[in-house]
Amino acid sequence: MTAITQNLPWFVKDLGISIVGKECYTSLVENLHLGDVKCLKYSLSKGLGIGIVVGGSIMKVPQILLIVNARSARGLSLPAYILETLSYGITLAYSFRHQFPFSTYGENLFLTLQNILITLLIIHYAPTRSSQRSQKLITTTLATLASSFALYTLPTQTLSLLQMTTLPLSLFSKLPQIRQNYRAQSTGQLSAFAVLSQIAGCLARLFTTAQEVGDGLVAAGFALALALNVVLGAQLYIYWGENGAQKQRADYEMHEKITSTSATATSWDAQPQIHQPVATRSYASAATLSPPPNTNANTNVNAANGRQSSPSPSAAHRVSTPPPRTPSSAGGRKWARKVD
Repeated sequence: MTAITQNLPWFVKDLGISIVGKECYTSLVENLHLGDVKCLKYSLSKGLGIGIVVGGSIMKVPQILLIVNARSARGLSLPAYILETLSYGITLAYSFRHQFPFSTYGENLFLTLQNILITLLIIHYAPTRSSQRSQKLITTTLATLASSFALYTLPTQTLSLLQMTTLPLSLFSKLPQIRQNYRAQSTGQLSAFAVLSQIAGCLARLFTTAQEVGDGLVAAGFALALALNVVLGAQLYIYWGENGAQKQRADYEMHEKITSTSATATSWDAQPQIHQPVATRSYASAATLSPPPNTNANTNVNAANGRQSSPSPSAAHRVSTPPPRTPSSAGGRKWARKVD
Protein backbone atom coordinates (compact mmCIF):
# COMPACT_ATOMS: atom_id res chain seq x y z
CA MET A 1 0.00 0.00 0.00
CA THR A 2 2.85 2.42 0.77
CA ALA A 3 4.14 1.85 -2.75
CA ILE A 4 0.94 3.46 -4.04
CA THR A 5 0.74 6.29 -1.51
CA GLN A 6 4.36 7.25 -2.07
CA ASN A 7 3.84 7.52 -5.82
CA LEU A 8 0.71 9.65 -5.97
CA PRO A 9 0.51 12.32 -8.72
CA TRP A 10 2.36 15.53 -8.00
CA PHE A 11 -0.78 17.71 -7.79
CA VAL A 12 -2.25 15.40 -5.09
CA LYS A 13 0.99 15.53 -3.15
CA ASP A 14 1.28 19.30 -3.43
CA LEU A 15 -2.32 19.74 -2.33
CA GLY A 16 -1.82 17.47 0.69
CA ILE A 17 1.38 19.24 1.73
CA SER A 18 -0.30 22.65 1.40
CA ILE A 19 -3.07 21.53 3.73
CA VAL A 20 -1.36 19.50 6.48
CA GLY A 21 2.32 20.24 5.89
CA LYS A 22 5.12 18.06 4.62
CA GLU A 23 5.80 16.32 7.95
CA CYS A 24 2.22 15.19 8.56
CA TYR A 25 1.70 14.33 4.89
CA THR A 26 4.71 12.07 4.91
CA SER A 27 3.67 10.45 8.18
CA LEU A 28 -0.03 9.96 7.49
CA VAL A 29 -0.24 9.57 3.71
CA GLU A 30 3.03 8.22 2.46
CA ASN A 31 3.98 6.04 5.47
CA LEU A 32 0.37 5.38 6.63
CA HIS A 33 1.42 5.96 10.23
CA LEU A 34 -2.09 6.34 11.66
CA GLY A 35 -0.82 6.25 15.24
CA ASP A 36 0.66 9.73 14.94
CA VAL A 37 -1.82 11.49 17.26
CA LYS A 38 -0.27 14.91 16.81
CA CYS A 39 -0.60 14.82 13.03
CA LEU A 40 -4.06 13.30 13.28
CA LYS A 41 -5.29 16.21 15.43
CA TYR A 42 -3.63 18.71 13.18
CA SER A 43 -5.12 17.14 10.05
CA LEU A 44 -8.55 16.98 11.66
CA SER A 45 -8.25 20.64 12.59
CA LYS A 46 -7.29 21.55 9.03
CA GLY A 47 -10.16 19.53 7.60
CA LEU A 48 -12.66 21.16 9.97
CA GLY A 49 -11.25 24.58 9.17
CA ILE A 50 -11.69 24.09 5.44
CA GLY A 51 -15.19 22.73 6.00
CA ILE A 52 -16.10 25.74 8.14
CA VAL A 53 -14.79 28.16 5.52
CA VAL A 54 -16.83 26.44 2.81
CA GLY A 55 -19.89 26.27 5.05
CA GLY A 56 -19.48 29.88 6.08
CA SER A 57 -19.67 30.96 2.46
CA ILE A 58 -23.29 29.75 2.31
CA MET A 59 -24.30 29.85 5.99
CA LYS A 60 -26.47 32.98 5.75
CA VAL A 61 -27.78 32.32 2.23
CA PRO A 62 -31.00 30.62 3.51
CA GLN A 63 -31.60 33.64 5.76
CA ILE A 64 -31.21 35.98 2.79
CA LEU A 65 -33.60 33.88 0.69
CA LEU A 66 -36.19 33.86 3.48
CA ILE A 67 -36.17 37.66 3.66
CA VAL A 68 -36.28 38.16 -0.11
CA ASN A 69 -39.03 35.59 -0.74
CA ALA A 70 -41.20 36.89 2.11
CA ARG A 71 -40.33 40.53 1.30
CA SER A 72 -40.20 41.00 5.04
CA ALA A 73 -37.60 40.98 7.81
CA ARG A 74 -40.16 40.36 10.56
CA GLY A 75 -38.59 39.03 13.73
CA LEU A 76 -35.02 40.05 12.85
CA SER A 77 -33.28 42.57 15.09
CA LEU A 78 -31.38 45.30 13.26
CA PRO A 79 -29.10 46.17 16.24
CA ALA A 80 -28.24 42.49 16.61
CA TYR A 81 -27.02 42.21 13.03
CA ILE A 82 -25.10 45.48 13.18
CA LEU A 83 -23.19 44.42 16.30
CA GLU A 84 -22.61 40.90 14.96
CA THR A 85 -21.23 42.28 11.70
CA LEU A 86 -18.87 44.56 13.60
CA SER A 87 -17.68 41.61 15.70
CA TYR A 88 -17.03 39.51 12.58
CA GLY A 89 -15.16 42.40 10.96
CA ILE A 90 -12.85 42.93 13.96
CA THR A 91 -12.03 39.21 14.19
CA LEU A 92 -11.36 39.11 10.45
CA ALA A 93 -9.01 42.10 10.58
CA TYR A 94 -7.26 40.81 13.72
CA SER A 95 -6.61 37.36 12.24
CA PHE A 96 -5.51 38.75 8.89
CA ARG A 97 -3.12 41.25 10.42
CA HIS A 98 -1.56 38.53 12.63
CA GLN A 99 -1.17 36.28 9.58
CA PHE A 100 -3.13 33.36 10.98
CA PRO A 101 -3.85 30.47 8.58
CA PHE A 102 -6.84 31.31 6.39
CA SER A 103 -8.51 28.05 7.41
CA THR A 104 -8.80 29.42 10.98
CA TYR A 105 -10.75 32.58 10.13
CA GLY A 106 -11.80 32.44 6.47
CA GLU A 107 -15.50 32.05 7.25
CA ASN A 108 -15.48 35.48 8.92
CA LEU A 109 -14.90 37.06 5.54
CA PHE A 110 -18.00 35.44 4.03
CA LEU A 111 -20.12 35.93 7.16
CA THR A 112 -19.23 39.62 7.28
CA LEU A 113 -20.29 40.13 3.65
CA GLN A 114 -23.52 38.18 4.14
CA ASN A 115 -24.36 40.04 7.34
CA ILE A 116 -23.88 43.38 5.58
CA LEU A 117 -26.37 42.26 2.93
CA ILE A 118 -28.88 41.09 5.56
CA THR A 119 -28.56 44.40 7.41
CA LEU A 120 -29.33 46.31 4.22
CA LEU A 121 -32.31 44.04 3.55
CA ILE A 122 -33.70 44.65 7.05
CA ILE A 123 -33.52 48.40 6.43
CA HIS A 124 -34.97 48.03 2.93
CA TYR A 125 -38.04 46.09 4.09
CA ALA A 126 -38.63 48.19 7.20
CA PRO A 127 -42.15 49.74 7.33
CA THR A 128 -40.98 53.34 6.91
CA ARG A 129 -41.28 56.01 4.27
CA SER A 130 -39.18 55.58 1.15
CA SER A 131 -37.21 58.78 1.75
CA GLN A 132 -36.18 57.69 5.25
CA ARG A 133 -35.38 54.20 3.98
CA SER A 134 -33.08 55.52 1.26
CA GLN A 135 -31.31 57.80 3.73
CA LYS A 136 -30.70 54.92 6.14
CA LEU A 137 -29.38 52.70 3.36
CA ILE A 138 -26.91 55.35 2.22
CA THR A 139 -25.79 56.03 5.80
CA THR A 140 -25.28 52.32 6.52
CA THR A 141 -23.27 51.80 3.35
CA LEU A 142 -20.97 54.75 4.09
CA ALA A 143 -20.51 53.60 7.71
CA THR A 144 -19.58 50.11 6.49
CA LEU A 145 -16.95 51.44 4.10
CA ALA A 146 -15.48 53.74 6.76
CA SER A 147 -15.31 50.92 9.32
CA SER A 148 -13.58 48.59 6.85
CA PHE A 149 -10.95 51.19 6.05
CA ALA A 150 -10.35 51.92 9.75
CA LEU A 151 -9.91 48.24 10.65
CA TYR A 152 -7.44 47.81 7.80
CA THR A 153 -5.29 50.78 8.75
CA LEU A 154 -5.35 50.68 12.57
CA PRO A 155 -2.13 49.74 14.37
CA THR A 156 -1.82 46.13 15.48
CA GLN A 157 -1.82 47.05 19.17
CA THR A 158 -5.05 49.00 18.82
CA LEU A 159 -6.56 46.13 16.86
CA SER A 160 -5.68 43.77 19.72
CA LEU A 161 -7.65 46.01 22.08
CA LEU A 162 -10.57 45.94 19.68
CA GLN A 163 -10.39 42.15 19.59
CA MET A 164 -11.09 42.18 23.31
CA THR A 165 -14.29 44.10 22.63
CA THR A 166 -15.61 41.24 20.51
CA LEU A 167 -16.60 39.50 23.75
CA PRO A 168 -19.16 42.14 24.80
CA LEU A 169 -20.06 42.65 21.14
CA SER A 170 -20.90 38.97 20.81
CA LEU A 171 -22.98 39.22 23.95
CA PHE A 172 -24.90 42.34 22.93
CA SER A 173 -25.31 41.17 19.34
CA LYS A 174 -27.36 38.16 20.45
CA LEU A 175 -29.29 39.67 23.34
CA PRO A 176 -31.54 41.93 21.19
CA GLN A 177 -32.50 38.96 19.01
CA ILE A 178 -33.10 36.73 22.04
CA ARG A 179 -35.22 39.43 23.70
CA GLN A 180 -37.23 40.07 20.54
CA ASN A 181 -37.95 36.36 20.13
CA TYR A 182 -39.08 36.14 23.75
CA ARG A 183 -41.39 39.15 23.49
CA ALA A 184 -42.99 37.99 20.26
CA GLN A 185 -43.04 34.33 21.35
CA SER A 186 -41.85 33.65 17.82
CA THR A 187 -38.63 33.61 15.81
CA GLY A 188 -40.16 35.29 12.76
CA GLN A 189 -37.97 35.00 9.65
CA LEU A 190 -34.96 33.72 11.62
CA SER A 191 -33.34 30.86 9.71
CA ALA A 192 -32.95 27.61 11.63
CA PHE A 193 -30.20 26.51 9.23
CA ALA A 194 -28.15 29.61 10.01
CA VAL A 195 -28.46 29.18 13.78
CA LEU A 196 -27.61 25.47 13.74
CA SER A 197 -24.69 26.11 11.41
CA GLN A 198 -23.35 28.76 13.76
CA ILE A 199 -23.54 26.34 16.69
CA ALA A 200 -21.61 23.68 14.76
CA GLY A 201 -19.14 26.28 13.49
CA CYS A 202 -18.41 27.62 16.99
CA LEU A 203 -17.77 24.10 18.28
CA ALA A 204 -15.38 23.39 15.43
CA ARG A 205 -13.68 26.76 15.81
CA LEU A 206 -12.92 26.10 19.47
CA PHE A 207 -11.08 22.95 18.41
CA THR A 208 -9.21 24.51 15.48
CA THR A 209 -8.21 27.58 17.49
CA ALA A 210 -6.78 25.41 20.25
CA GLN A 211 -4.84 23.27 17.77
CA GLU A 212 -3.48 25.87 15.37
CA VAL A 213 -3.58 29.31 16.97
CA GLY A 214 -3.73 29.03 20.74
CA ASP A 215 -5.02 32.60 21.11
CA GLY A 216 -7.15 32.96 24.25
CA LEU A 217 -8.99 36.06 23.04
CA VAL A 218 -10.21 34.35 19.89
CA ALA A 219 -11.16 31.19 21.79
CA ALA A 220 -13.14 33.16 24.40
CA GLY A 221 -15.09 34.94 21.67
CA PHE A 222 -16.06 31.63 20.06
CA ALA A 223 -17.04 30.17 23.45
CA LEU A 224 -19.38 33.07 24.24
CA ALA A 225 -20.86 32.99 20.73
CA LEU A 226 -21.48 29.26 21.16
CA ALA A 227 -23.43 29.79 24.39
CA LEU A 228 -25.64 32.49 22.90
CA ASN A 229 -26.26 30.54 19.72
CA VAL A 230 -27.38 27.61 21.86
CA VAL A 231 -29.96 29.93 23.46
CA LEU A 232 -31.21 30.91 20.00
CA GLY A 233 -31.38 27.25 19.05
CA ALA A 234 -33.47 26.54 22.15
CA GLN A 235 -35.85 29.35 21.19
CA LEU A 236 -36.21 27.89 17.72
CA TYR A 237 -37.19 24.58 19.29
CA ILE A 238 -39.61 26.14 21.81
CA TYR A 239 -41.33 28.49 19.36
CA TRP A 240 -41.33 26.06 16.44
CA GLY A 241 -44.72 26.30 14.72
CA GLU A 242 -45.60 29.59 16.40
CA ASN A 243 -44.59 31.57 13.34
CA GLY A 244 -47.51 30.27 11.31
CA ALA A 245 -49.96 30.82 14.14
CA GLN A 246 -48.73 34.36 14.66
CA LYS A 247 -49.04 35.11 10.93
CA GLN A 248 -52.59 33.74 10.94
CA ARG A 249 -53.50 35.93 13.92
CA ALA A 250 -52.00 38.97 12.22
CA ASP A 251 -53.90 38.22 8.99
CA TYR A 252 -57.14 37.71 10.95
CA GLU A 253 -56.72 41.00 12.81
CA MET A 254 -56.00 42.80 9.55
CA HIS A 255 -59.10 41.23 7.96
CA GLU A 256 -61.27 42.27 10.91
CA LYS A 257 -59.92 45.81 10.74
CA ILE A 258 -60.62 46.10 7.02
CA THR A 259 -64.12 44.61 7.46
CA SER A 260 -64.94 46.99 10.30
CA THR A 261 -63.74 49.99 8.29
CA SER A 262 -65.79 48.95 5.26
CA ALA A 263 -68.92 48.41 7.38
CA THR A 264 -68.58 51.85 8.96
CA ALA A 265 -68.17 53.52 5.58
CA THR A 266 -71.18 51.62 4.19
CA SER A 267 -73.44 52.55 7.10
CA TRP A 268 -72.44 56.19 6.76
CA ASP A 269 -73.19 56.23 3.06
CA ALA A 270 -76.55 54.49 3.66
CA GLN A 271 -77.85 57.23 5.95
CA PRO A 272 -80.51 59.43 4.23
CA GLN A 273 -79.63 63.01 3.60
CA ILE A 274 -81.96 65.17 5.69
CA HIS A 275 -82.75 68.60 4.35
CA GLN A 276 -84.45 71.18 6.51
CA PRO A 277 -87.53 72.64 4.75
CA VAL A 278 -87.57 76.33 4.12
CA ALA A 279 -90.37 78.16 5.91
CA THR A 280 -92.63 80.02 3.51
CA ARG A 281 -95.42 82.42 4.00
CA SER A 282 -98.88 81.19 3.15
CA TYR A 283 -102.05 83.09 2.92
CA ALA A 284 -105.22 81.49 4.17
CA SER A 285 -108.58 82.11 2.62
CA ALA A 286 -111.29 84.03 4.37
CA ALA A 287 -113.17 80.86 5.27
CA THR A 288 -110.20 79.39 7.17
CA LEU A 289 -109.18 82.53 8.93
CA SER A 290 -107.49 81.77 12.21
CA PRO A 291 -105.37 83.76 14.60
CA PRO A 292 -101.63 83.55 14.04
CA PRO A 293 -99.80 80.90 16.07
CA ASN A 294 -97.48 81.81 18.89
CA THR A 295 -94.06 81.34 17.43
CA ASN A 296 -92.42 81.71 20.80
CA ALA A 297 -94.13 78.56 22.00
CA ASN A 298 -92.68 76.54 19.14
CA THR A 299 -89.08 77.63 19.70
CA ASN A 300 -87.05 75.01 21.55
CA VAL A 301 -83.86 75.99 23.27
CA ASN A 302 -81.38 73.19 23.87
CA ALA A 303 -79.76 73.91 27.22
CA ALA A 304 -77.13 71.23 26.70
CA ASN A 305 -75.43 72.71 23.68
CA GLY A 306 -76.85 76.20 23.56
CA ARG A 307 -78.32 75.82 20.08
CA GLN A 308 -81.80 77.01 19.06
CA SER A 309 -83.76 74.54 16.99
CA SER A 310 -85.55 75.68 13.87
CA PRO A 311 -89.33 75.82 14.04
CA SER A 312 -91.32 73.23 12.13
CA PRO A 313 -93.08 74.11 8.92
CA SER A 314 -96.45 74.02 10.72
CA ALA A 315 -95.24 76.67 13.14
CA ALA A 316 -94.13 79.10 10.44
CA HIS A 317 -95.46 82.62 10.79
CA ARG A 318 -98.57 83.05 8.66
CA VAL A 319 -100.29 86.28 7.66
CA SER A 320 -103.99 86.20 6.71
CA THR A 321 -105.79 88.70 4.48
CA PRO A 322 -108.87 90.45 5.85
CA PRO A 323 -112.29 89.29 4.59
CA PRO A 324 -114.08 91.37 1.98
CA ARG A 325 -116.39 94.13 3.17
CA THR A 326 -120.14 93.37 3.06
CA PRO A 327 -123.17 95.49 3.58
CA SER A 328 -123.89 93.66 6.82
CA SER A 329 -121.02 95.30 8.49
CA ALA A 330 -122.54 97.11 11.46
CA GLY A 331 -122.24 100.83 11.48
CA GLY A 332 -120.01 100.75 8.53
CA ARG A 333 -117.12 99.57 10.69
CA LYS A 334 -114.06 98.67 8.81
CA TRP A 335 -112.46 95.31 9.39
CA ALA A 336 -109.00 95.79 10.68
CA ARG A 337 -106.51 93.45 12.13
CA LYS A 338 -103.15 94.13 13.49
CA VAL A 339 -100.57 92.02 11.83
CA ASP A 340 -97.52 91.18 13.88
